[in-house]
This record gives sequence, structure tokens and C-alpha cells, in this order.
Amino acid sequence: MAEQPRNGKVTVVGAGFYGSTTALRLAEYDIFDTVVLTDIVEGKPEGLALDINQSRPIEGFETKVVGVGGGSYAGTEGSDVVVITAGLPRKPGMSRMDLIETNAKIVRDVSENVARTSPDAVVIVVSNPLDEMTALTQLATGFPKHRVMGQAGMLDTARFTNNVAEELGVPVSSVRTLTLGSHGDTMVPVPSRCTVDGKPLADVLPADRVEHLVDRTRNGGAEVVALLKTGSAYFAPSAAAARMARAVMEDSGTVMPVCAWVDGEYGISGVYLGVEAEIGREGVRRVVEGDLTESELAGLREAAEAVRAKQADVADL
Repeated sequence: MAEQPRNGKVTVVGAGFYGSTTALRLAEYDIFDTVVLTDIVEGKPEGLALDINQSRPIEGFETKVVGVGGGSYAGTEGSDVVVITAGLPRKPGMSRMDLIETNAKIVRDVSENVARTSPDAVVIVVSNPLDEMTALTQLATGFPKHRVMGQAGMLDTARFTNNVAEELGVPVSSVRTLTLGSHGDTMVPVPSRCTVDGKPLADVLPADRVEHLVDRTRNGGAEVVALLKTGSAYFAPSAAAARMARAVMEDSGTVMPVCAWVDGEYGISGVYLGVEAEIGREGVRRVVEGDLTESELAGLREAAEAVRAKQADVADL
């Protein structure tokens, strides 16, 4: 059997649970030449890379993982995709916005290093607060807006799907859901676009249960944080970030809910916001406008204004 071609380099910044799990998922796809894992801690990314590489004979993949500690970006040069996971996670009782000042400093520094070492990269931001950090990354890198996007909609949609599947006792593969808006209080789950075995969600669940699942989705991250007590979610978030990176490298044109620059779609302009977008080698090829009910559209516009206010503030941090 012919060996499959591998190409490209992906760098994951931040070797915490989120970053290291993302690096593992990317490596196990076995489609990249190299996955680089960087961190300010000396030895940690190197140790994780060694551990992941030693799993290659067992799992049967050839992608090489390289660890770079001490805050160095040596070895990351010329990356095709950079996933920024750097920053502090939430503690129980904290909102994502509580992290804004601390993480803004970290993300700005990372972004400037990425721009210097990988000037042609597509950047996927996962640091919280997500929408604001995505906007800050674009400002700090100076990259075209289509080459900077944030991971949130994929995760929130997956949580919504899982919630519906568990509620109904059906396979997750039979459920289709969608969430747009911000990664936070103004998240906009879109029940009108949700189906179970092709039937509208409203036909299989009463309105009060749908509303309950929407609320649970909106608070999905906090639910995990409260149970873990230290740290935040990383298995589902890393799966989402890795799929986005894969869509970029494969130039797949897959339509995914992501945090993208919106400029006229849905009557909204000049803001990073959770929308559906077609993802390819250049990042966001285009924002895909779907049908929304009046209340869903109103929610999306409300989310845009809430995020816009915070994104203006974050530029000064």
C-alpha cells in the first residue's frame, strides 16, 4: 500500500491540556509533516513531544511532533497554520471576560512572534475571551482578516448536538445543530436549523426542553469548569480546533461555525463573530449566510454589538 503524502507544518502555542491534546489530534491525523508544540515552560513541550512520538508505532502515524520550550519560536518558522491556545484557563465562578486583561498581554506577545516567524500562516485562536482575543490577534499580527479566525462555534455546536442526543437517547450522528454569535453570554443557538433524523427539533421536543438545552449549551464551558474545579475543557475544544486546522491544510472548503470577520453579512459589519464560514487554504474563504428566524437574527445582531464594544476595548490592552 502506498504511503500517504504528508505536508505542511502546524504550530500549537501553549502546551497545557488544550494545546497538548490539540497537538496529539493533529499528529494522529497523519497528514502533516510536522506539528510543533511551544510553551514558555522549559522542557514541558519537549517532554510531551517525546511522549507523543513514542506513541507513533502503536497508533500507526508518522507525523513528527517537535517540542520547543522557554518561549522560543525556533523551529516554528514558516508554519502553515498556527493554533494559539496560550493563556490562563477559567476557575470555577469565573466568566471568560474575567480573563481579558491577563490573556490580552499573552496573546498580543504570541501574535507578534507568530507574525515575525510565520508571516503567511492562517491563525486559529482558542484563548478566552474568544471573540475579543481573535480580534486582538488580527490587530497584533497585522494579517488579513480572513487569515485569522477563532474556534468556538464548532465547540458550542458539538455541545448542543450532544445535549440533544442525550436528552432524546439517540445517536449523536442523527442530530444536526448550530450555534452562532459569541462564545459566551450572547451565544445564539439556532433551533430553527436543528434536526433529529431529518425532523425539525421543534417536532421532537417541547419548547421548554429546547430552551433548557439551549441554556445548557450556553453554559457548557462553565458546567465542565465547575466539575473539574481546576482547569477547563480540552477534549472537545481540541477536537474542534484540530478539525479547523485540518480543513485549512486540506483546502477542503468545509462549512463550519467559526469566529470570523463579518462585513455585511446578516446586516452586520466590522466585527469578529460566530458565523458559518467556508474554510480553505487561505483561511476563511467566505462567510455563509443561512436562514434564521427573526428572533435568531435579532440575537445575532445583539451578540455583534456586545462583542463590538469589547473588541474596541481590547485594542487598548
